[in-house]
Amino acid sequence: MREAGRRAGDPASRRSFTAIVNPVAGGGRAPKVWAPVAELLAASGAEVRTVVTRTADDAGRLASEAAARGDVVVAVGGDGIVRDVAEAASRAGALFALVAAGRGNGFAAKLGMPTEPDDLARVLASGAERAVDLLEAEGRLVPGNAYSGLDAVANLMMNDSRIPSAVAYTVAPLLAIIPWKPAQFELDIDGTRHSIAAHLVVMANSGRYGHGLDIVPDAVLDDGLVHVLVAGAEIPKRSVARFMKLAETGSHVTVPGVRRFTGRRIAISADRPLPLCLDGDGAGGLPVHVEIRPRALRIIAP
Repeated sequence: MREAGRRAGDPASRRSFTAIVNPVAGGGRAPKVWAPVAELLAASGAEVRTVVTRTADDAGRLASEAAARGDVVVAVGGDGIVRDVAEAASRAGALFALVAAGRGNGFAAKLGMPTEPDDLARVLASGAERAVDLLEAEGRLVPGNAYSGLDAVANLMMNDSRIPSAVAYTVAPLLAIIPWKPAQFELDIDGTRHSIAAHLVVMANSGRYGHGLDIVPDAVLDDGLVHVLVAGAEIPKRSVARFMKLAETGSHVTVPGVRRFTGRRIAISADRPLPLCLDGDGAGGLPVHVEIRPRALRIIAP
């Protein structure tokens, strides 16, 4: 679908947009979130194309096609489609933008993206362009975070759940923690090895994930570093729920047993099979190598 109509001199007329919309994101609300933004952009003179994904493989392909047209490629949905569209935009050298319409929306939160249609349209039309880093995890480009351990187990349980997301974000961690035992993680950070018994390890670019968690609050999107947070086994299992609650404000980093590192190349393995998640979706398991790709994504942000 293409909404057109140009007004000379309007800032939006200098950009054309293709929105890649995940129709099931946010419980099916993504198309409704995008519609008023698209109308405002079109009314201001921008060319706007809207395409809807039908399979998990569509986002990257559609984004590549939009990039070839020279459009700003807009991801509309949650962190999963943001990851897939951002990866394709980065590889094509295209300008990327996002409209948060999913469950977690961690990357949008880190960028400070507005949520009201008027403000979103204004940012997309005339917001500044900046370059941010990406993680590369076994060939995949990731704007947010790579993580393993208890939070990845809970994440996969949430993805498999058919209950409303607000309930799933509460129930899944509780169910995941009942059988959980800390794992022995082996980390190699720029050649320095660490062996740590822990509940979880997060390798962050954005540091934001889940339902409003500021899990790695000191992560910076353009500092050329992977920020690593380890929640050690010193944290009693009975206190993990409180630990995650503290992560809503970032105050969990003061809890005894939390370790933080920075580096450019991270290798991680564990003493038993554990899942790996990349921005909300499963991506196999450990071991994994993660590297920072400095300023690999051109993005429109406030």
